[in-house]
Amino acid sequence: MSAERRDPAAGNDCVEMEGRGEMIKAPIDLQDLRRRLYVKAKAEPSWRFWGIYVHVCKVETLREAYALAKANNGAPGIDGMTFEAIEGQGTESFLEQIRNELIQRTYRPMKARQREIPKDGGKVRVLSIPAIRDRVVQGALKLIMEPILEADFQPGSYGYRPKRTAHDAIRLVAKSIVREKTRIIDLDLRAYFDNVRHDLLLAKVAQRVSDAEVLHLLKLMLKATGKQGVPQGGVISPLLSNLYLNEVDKMLERAKESTRQGQYAYVEYARYADDLVVLIDAYKRHDWLLTAVMKRLREEFAKLKVEINEAKSRIVDLGRGESFGFLGFDFRRTRSRRGVWRAQYTPKLKSERRCCAS
Repeated sequence: MSAERRDPAAGNDCVEMEGRGEMIKAPIDLQDLRRRLYVKAKAEPSWRFWGIYVHVCKVETLREAYALAKANNGAPGIDGMTFEAIEGQGTESFLEQIRNELIQRTYRPMKARQREIPKDGGKVRVLSIPAIRDRVVQGALKLIMEPILEADFQPGSYGYRPKRTAHDAIRLVAKSIVREKTRIIDLDLRAYFDNVRHDLLLAKVAQRVSDAEVLHLLKLMLKATGKQGVPQGGVISPLLSNLYLNEVDKMLERAKESTRQGQYAYVEYARYADDLVVLIDAYKRHDWLLTAVMKRLREEFAKLKVEINEAKSRIVDLGRGESFGFLGFDFRRTRSRRGVWRAQYTPKLKSERRCCAS
């Protein structure tokens, strides 16, 4: 007989698998499950979630993951299978096949199709395009893991998170400049996505997830991409990338709070995926902050085996008329005709100019 345990995170019976891979589905709405997972994770930061693989395998979760993958469209993977072909053969049978493979532990992800995207300077960015079946499985795993990990993410992280946009990060940077945080640590990470260490990443996931089946599934996905790195183009990659850098965000939050006076913080930061800027107060007495924060950033990235691109990273002083780039904009500080300091940010590839003032 299967052994049942009460899962306080989901509020439902969580059922362990029998030897033949049979599973009793917990009768819970996906949206409600995600809400309960988030609330539990937020309330108990040290809680490790078990029994959640059952929810990854539910047909409702797979159906939602398929709908999200289809809405995002995208080219076919290495198998050439398109959404039109899948629906021509029957979407439900396609999802049932995936579900059976997950339940019977026979699922193996295919190698992603590689596509080169040109970048400035003649370089290319390699985009990985998983097969649709693998996008669905990644999406299902993300639907269950995201509310758990999201509860731990920090306020200064904006990339690929629910209800957060690049524009939010840009506005935060502009507002901080107006508030005299004009000394900038502008960091560039060398090939960040290609160099994420799988062992370190899995250890970070395991701090919140003790479900062996989920960890095994995630390990299969990572191994399909190579010995290290998370593929740009993978459905679950942005979530994992944010998790990998979460300790860096936590360090910056501590720096922000430990130097705060009332409602005014002398340190601010914004991170969007691997694009990070730290803004520090302009007053001379806060010179030590610039050195201390830079030292701690180097220490945190060293722990992650993430290399800083020294040639592209720099310290910028907006008070001296210098500028820096963030999320496709050039930022600088200017004074209006009335003598009010403004943060000016100009799109790099457009003549349009936008300003944000206090």
